[in-house]
Formats: sequence, C-alpha cells, structure tokens
Amino acid sequence: MITDSPRITRTDSDSWSAIFRPSPNESLQEKQDRIARQQEAARISKEIDDAIEKSRKQLEKRKSAVKVLLLGQAESGKSTMLRNFQLAFCPTYFRREIPIWKVIIQLNLIGSVKRLLAIIEDELDTSSSRSNNRSDQPIAGPSSRPATASRASASPHVSTSSLSKHVSFDLKHHSTDPPLTQAHSALRLRLLPLLSVEINLARQLLPEFGGESPPLPSSTGWTKWASGTGDYSSHTLLSGHGEICVRAGGAWKSVLERVTGTLRNPSDNSEDDPPDHFLSQPIQPRSPSSGKFNTRSMRHHPSDPTPLLEALASDIHALWTDPAVKALLKRRGVQMEHSAGFFLNDVTRIGQPGWRPGIDDIVRARLRTFGVEEYRFSAENGSDWYIYDVGGSRGSRSQWVPYFDDVQAIIFLAPLVFNQMLDEDKMINRLEDSISLWREVCGSSLLAHANIILFLNKMDILESTLKAGVQVKTFVPTYGSNPNNMEHVVRYFRDKFRAYHKRLSPKQRSFFCHGTSAIDTQATQVVLSGVREGILRGHLEKLSVI
Repeated sequence: MITDSPRITRTDSDSWSAIFRPSPNESLQEKQDRIARQQEAARISKEIDDAIEKSRKQLEKRKSAVKVLLLGQAESGKSTMLRNFQLAFCPTYFRREIPIWKVIIQLNLIGSVKRLLAIIEDELDTSSSRSNNRSDQPIAGPSSRPATASRASASPHVSTSSLSKHVSFDLKHHSTDPPLTQAHSALRLRLLPLLSVEINLARQLLPEFGGESPPLPSSTGWTKWASGTGDYSSHTLLSGHGEICVRAGGAWKSVLERVTGTLRNPSDNSEDDPPDHFLSQPIQPRSPSSGKFNTRSMRHHPSDPTPLLEALASDIHALWTDPAVKALLKRRGVQMEHSAGFFLNDVTRIGQPGWRPGIDDIVRARLRTFGVEEYRFSAENGSDWYIYDVGGSRGSRSQWVPYFDDVQAIIFLAPLVFNQMLDEDKMINRLEDSISLWREVCGSSLLAHANIILFLNKMDILESTLKAGVQVKTFVPTYGSNPNNMEHVVRYFRDKFRAYHKRLSPKQRSFFCHGTSAIDTQATQVVLSGVREGILRGHLEKLSVI
C-alpha cells in the first residue's frame, strides 16, 4: 500500500525562518525582541547586498579605466616620472605635502653627506696606513697604492695591460692634489650628529625594525654604516648602499606628518595655504663658545632634521666645496652630482630658516620604496587612470608580471648611463641590465596586448658624460667607431631597443620612444601630454568607443 509522505514546506526547511518563528506561548517582550532581531538581520543583509553591488560597480568601472605600469631598474627615475604624472593630472597635487617632502629632501641631503664622509674616512685611513708603512717602502710605485689597484682590477672595463697606467695616473694626481688634514677630520666629527637624525627617522618609518634606538657608530665607523654593511642596517632596514627604504603605501607619510605637525603655527587657520607655516621664532645657532645647540627656543619634533641642518649647513657647504675633497672625488671617479636625490649644491638654500621646497625640488627628491604602489587619478574628461609603480630591484622582477596582465600600456624607463654599475651588483652595467629587463618585458606573453612606451631617461647625465670625454666604446665595445656625440649615441641605443622590441614581441605592436630628463618638469610635461593622449586614444579604440 502506497502512502503519501508528509509534505516539507518551505517554512519547515528554512532554518532562518525557524529562528524568527514565534513560539506558541510568546510573550509581548519576546515578540518585541524577535521583531528587533528580524529588523537587525534585515539591516545587515541590506548592507551586505549594497556592499556587493558597490563592489560590482567599482569592478565594472575599474575594467573601463586606463591602467599603466611603470617599469625600470632601481634608480631609473620611475618615482620621478610618477610625480610628473601626478603634476600632469593635478598641478596642485603636492601643495599639501610640502612639509613631508621637505623632510625627504633633508634626508637626501644627509645621505649625500654620509656618503661623502665615508669616502673621506676611507682616504684618511689609507693615508694613515701609507704613512705608517713609509719606512718599509721608501720608493713610491704602483705597489704603494694597493687599494687603488684593487678597485681598478675589480672593474670589468679595466684590462690588466692598462692597470699599471691606471695606478700611475692615480699616483700622479695624489702627489699633486691638496691632502686631507686634521681640519677635515674635525669637520667630519662635527657632522656626526646627522647620523642620529637618519637612524631615528628610519626607525619610525619602519617600526617593525625599530625597538631601542641603536647606538651611534664611532668616529671611525662611517664607511660600514654608509655602505649598509654595519650593524645599523638591521635597525633601519637600509638598502645595500645605506639608503633608507619604506614600504609601499602611505604609512610613511603619516609618520612624517607627525614629525612635521609641530611645525605648524597653531594660530594660523588659513585653508588656502598648505599646512606648513613654520613658527616665526628663528632657529638659534650653536654658541661658538659652548659648541652646543640652543634648543630652548625651538618647537620642533625631536626627529625633525631642520634645526640640525640649519646649524650645520655652513659646515656641509665648506666640506662639499673644499678643493681637497673635490680632488679626492675626482681621483676616485665619484660623480655624486649624477646620483638620485642630490642636493649638496643646494645646502645653503636648504639650510635657510623657513625654507620650503618647490615643485622642482620635490620632483628631484629620492625615496626608495619596496612593494607595489597603486595611484588613481581622474582626468579632465572624467576617465579614471591607475598607475602602478613596482619595485625595480632585480630580486623582485619575476613576481609582478602575472598581476598586471590587464594593463593597457607600459612606460619603461631606461636611463642611458652606460658607464655606471648597479648598486646591487657592481659587476653588472646599468645599461646592460636595462636591456635585459627590456627583453624580458617585450617577450612576455602575459603583457603581449600592452603597448610599451620607452623613455630613454637621464639625457642630461648622458650629455654631461659625453662632454666630459667618456668614450661609449670603452663600456660598450659594439659601439665601435661611431661618433661619440649625443645624436649618434641616442640613435644607436634607440635602434638596439627597437630591434629587441620587434624580434621578441609575441605579436606586432608599435614602437614608441622618447628621450627624457625626468627632473626637467616642463619638458617632461610636454612629453607626458602626448603620451597620455596616445594611451587614452588606444584604450578607447579597444573599448570600441571611437
């Protein structure tokens, strides 16, 4: 005999309905509580639905946005180019961040001083060793400069046959150049407090590497600290050459906002000016008799480098312009002027009380970041742009490709510095490394649909290098007997990049190339204006809008 099974109603099977089903003997209070729970559950459900819908709309909007990837090796000028983009989209972008960038520029200046002092310390140590051994080596010769020979032999571009000539040349200059004296050593000691400023700020910028403030290095510890090989790097997460790094994102700005917040004038409530009005009280320089800094009249954050730099600006200027120091740098082939974030020539201006950086200063500033940063801009026509800046270090390159397969364009920065080596690996030429990365990007199937725009960057450095008589063929043997001038050098490297682009691209795409000097904001804005127009037009064509 077939019997009908009991029907299972929707209400019986719905666990949520069971929760809110009134009990047979429900009291008035229980009813009110049940209704309140229902209303709260409905509210939460609506919030979830609204959030899902908002995310869906944002995703759809993001799909139609223009996405650009900035690529290049470390110190290729990506961050500088990004700031130019920010200025192109919003000319007043940095107005409210002037106090923050002031500290970054001051840190750049301290970093240059630190590097300069490390070179001076090494020279003083070398001179001291040579003086102690002079009785054992009465006859001057190539063997009397082992450190120089070691540096020359380590260079991949100096042949063994020319080594003795190189050493003799160095000795000749050493014998005629003004020597370093005790005055240089004393000046170095007076600048030692700058270390504590950088260490303290680095500890705040990366608190996970903080803890107790590390001890200051001794007066003979500059070289290790400046190169990032000493114990201090573990506290501050310095890069390989003693440069402060920060994580991608805006956390570092929050730290510097706290540092610069005490500089704001509490009585000034103007909304038209950036919040960087400094107290009208002048910074009191140290007393010549006491040799100490008068801090009673200063209302600066303890980590703010402003008071110290204002007090030591004249000492820094004296050291940088000293003939013996200039001769030492020339003899060692050090061109600090070509380094990113170089402000030694501006130390007098930066050391003035109340100094505020201009746009050109901010564009030139250097802050090394690790990780991927995303920047969103809205153009005048209403289109949204996303620009991604990824780490340029060699160890992080293989990690980013799979995450950017939807970008419409890649701006690749290749600095034409053919006579410099990577900070990460002194045996690898910078230009060779750029070409290697270029080949990798061009040949990537994941990036095949993106147009690649090549910026041959740092044209100003290339021009000064060629004017100094540096021969390209010395570092790039395949350049051969081509004329050693801007026109032919730029054409040679542009053709080399073009050839790899054509041969390695998975599918045919146009080749775009521009010569740039990212620190020249006016010229770069002109280039970026055309690039923006081209990228947007190509994006709209893909969307079938035009």
